[in-house]
Amino acid sequence: MKKLFLILFVSIANFLLAGTDPYIRITVAKDGSGDFTSIQKAINSIRDLGPSEALVFIKVGTYNEKITIPSSKHKITLEGENKDNTIITNNDFSGKTDPFNEKMTTFNSYTLLVMGDDIKVSNVTIQNSSCNEGQAVSLHVEGDRFVIKNSNILGCQDTIYSATNHSRQYFENCYIEGTTDFIFGQATVVFKNCTIKSLADSYITAAATEADRLYGFVFFDCKLIAREGITKVYLGRPWRPYAKTVFINTEMGKHILPEGWNPWKGDKMFPDKEKTAYYAEFGSKGKGGNTSKRVSWSHQLTKKDLKNYTIEKIFNDWNPNK
Repeated sequence: MKKLFLILFVSIANFLLAGTDPYIRITVAKDGSGDFTSIQKAINSIRDLGPSEALVFIKVGTYNEKITIPSSKHKITLEGENKDNTIITNNDFSGKTDPFNEKMTTFNSYTLLVMGDDIKVSNVTIQNSSCNEGQAVSLHVEGDRFVIKNSNILGCQDTIYSATNHSRQYFENCYIEGTTDFIFGQATVVFKNCTIKSLADSYITAAATEADRLYGFVFFDCKLIAREGITKVYLGRPWRPYAKTVFINTEMGKHILPEGWNPWKGDKMFPDKEKTAYYAEFGSKGKGGNTSKRVSWSHQLTKKDLKNYTIEKIFNDWNPNK
């Protein structure tokens, strides 16, 4: 009986442990030593609506690809070998002529488009090498429960498009750089321990949060830096009237303007957005963290307010670290 119990216990334990492992592992390598030389081909090979996580390990190399993870592909993890030397790059931009002789827009200028749910990315560089030619998105995310960690996201205008009202996205230990509105969109997004570099005198965020959402972009323990000579940067401006952006315990360089936020005047379709946008800070520090001259329509959170800014509440009980 003891032997039977032991066998049963081991079987159950193995079953439970197996449930946490990827059901398939694919290696991508430029030199042909893996299963594929193309990241897109590796993604295409994964079964639609697969049973559990599919792991795509990407070896060091520069992958000149425009990649799409469609909505039929979910629970995929893209894991690079080294974030600085595992590079996914493209150079499309708004206004560029596509293969059908039509002009691209911001929304199809991406290097990596994520439409599937439960996609994870780590240890890679995602880059749109186009700069000052038009809006040029590096990372465009529409799927829900998206996680990216320990990665570089590089671009100029519109680097990260956190799209769609239903999408929840989590960025941790990432380096993000851009010029204008380089973190923008409708999604609910948390940035944790990220370094954010402004490459021009402009705006960091352009949220388009919809009226029914309690949270837009929330930054925890991040660091705002700038290229040398950059001195006039706003924390954000509202792309749409109910934009929500909050910085908590963020170190801000001297490039951040004392007023902090811009109302985006001149938008005839959506005038007076400062009346409905919600911009707030708590514990801002550094030379740009002095909040005494912030615009009157922004907010300073109290310690009591912080109880509403937990991962669980922001993401409605989804835990991105599980």
